[in-house]
Amino acid sequence: MSSTGDFAGEARAARPLTPHGVPREAASADESGEVGYRGPTACAAAGITYRQLDYWARTQLVEPSIRPAHGSGTQRLYSFRDILVLKIVKRLLDTGVGLQNIRVAVAHLRGRGVEDLAGMTLMSDGASVYECTSYDQVVDLVQGGQGVFGIAVGAVWREVEASLGHLQGERPDTGEVIYRAHPADELARRRRERAG
Repeated sequence: MSSTGDFAGEARAARPLTPHGVPREAASADESGEVGYRGPTACAAAGITYRQLDYWARTQLVEPSIRPAHGSGTQRLYSFRDILVLKIVKRLLDTGVGLQNIRVAVAHLRGRGVEDLAGMTLMSDGASVYECTSYDQVVDLVQGGQGVFGIAVGAVWREVEASLGHLQGERPDTGEVIYRAHPADELARRRRERAG
């Protein structure tokens, strides 16, 4: 299956993303054992409303990869990667990118490895969304008049990570409430547990 991230070299130009991405299952396989975040936490970290989150899950734009809702009373659990995608979707919508192109971008992001995301820039000219993995590709799009809006996925990653550092998550298997704390915070928590 083709994806625009497969560049043969530095000189190769960025191409529009196509709907022929890697299946969603491939993207979530590396997320087992991850911390899950409930809907309100995902909304806070992504900067969206709960209504948007619910609608995007029901329309399968961005579904929770850790635990989907199964009837009344069950809680969806979103992974870090899901929240990253939610925040990117919001930014694309805010700039007027069409839903069809956003679906293509989401499928593409889901199909990429976690390591690939940090170095990726998504560019859009309003008609298509492009993946750029090098500075030269970004410059080529801008100089060619194609790229008018860009999202540095690594920067969005850091924003989501900072937001989640102050919000609670849970372990999907045990339901244990945890925080994505900085190492110093984690050390302080362990000391409190030993003392108490």
